[in-house]
Amino acid sequence: MSNDPDNSDEVADDQVQAQGEMTFVEHLVELRDRLLRVVLAVLCFLVVLFPFANDLYALLAEPLLRHLPEGTSMIATQVASPFLTPFKLTIVLSIFLAMPVVLYQVWSFVAPGLYKHERRLIFPLLVTSSVLFYLGMAFAYFVVFPLMFAFFQAVAPEGVAIMTDISAYLDFVLKIFFAFGLAFEVPIATILLVWTGFTTPAALVAKRPYIIVGAFVLGMMLTPPDIISQTLLALPMWVLFELGVIFSRVYVKKRASGAGEDETAEA
Repeated sequence: MSNDPDNSDEVADDQVQAQGEMTFVEHLVELRDRLLRVVLAVLCFLVVLFPFANDLYALLAEPLLRHLPEGTSMIATQVASPFLTPFKLTIVLSIFLAMPVVLYQVWSFVAPGLYKHERRLIFPLLVTSSVLFYLGMAFAYFVVFPLMFAFFQAVAPEGVAIMTDISAYLDFVLKIFFAFGLAFEVPIATILLVWTGFTTPAALVAKRPYIIVGAFVLGMMLTPPDIISQTLLALPMWVLFELGVIFSRVYVKKRASGAGEDETAEA
């Protein structure tokens, strides 16, 4: 009979899963209930934020307005844009703010089907990935936008009046937010690749030159066609890749030490 503590934990998890096994219909009912909770959380944020929709849009537009020529402003080319554009921003912001609730509901739904060691890894990754996504958005707003809009203003042809449509501006900044939020997930992707056994930290280090080139290619594809925003996306991706390699090495060492302790216990 094996005395391996990890094996005993997995056997216990299997027994708990077998005892608590749900039917397909019960899974659908639980999924429906959790989706309703997510929708309710988003609606609550929407109700709270809607009265401040115009103020929120003004805050979002501030990096651009700061660099517009004196005497100019943003414009609305569609009849309903003055209402629909701030409302769209409020919906998107409500979803972002409700993300902790979304992640908790996802975690609560999938956790019963995971082993104990998987639960110890997945939950921190869910929390960390959301924090990194928010950090990516903050980096775009506070660092990238001021530099990018200043560059666009500087290279504008003489005689061209810069008057940005409010709807086009919102679509543009949402794409940038998503690009930088996604780029900041590089450490999570690196750790998952090592965790699943797809690669190793040493193999990732060996491919570093290709990773750097790939970061700049992605920066070119995901950002406007200017060198500033491309570089400002590629460099954080490279730094975050290096952090992911460091953390994956720590994970490998912990896994190796845990295996050594198991062998000692068996002996």
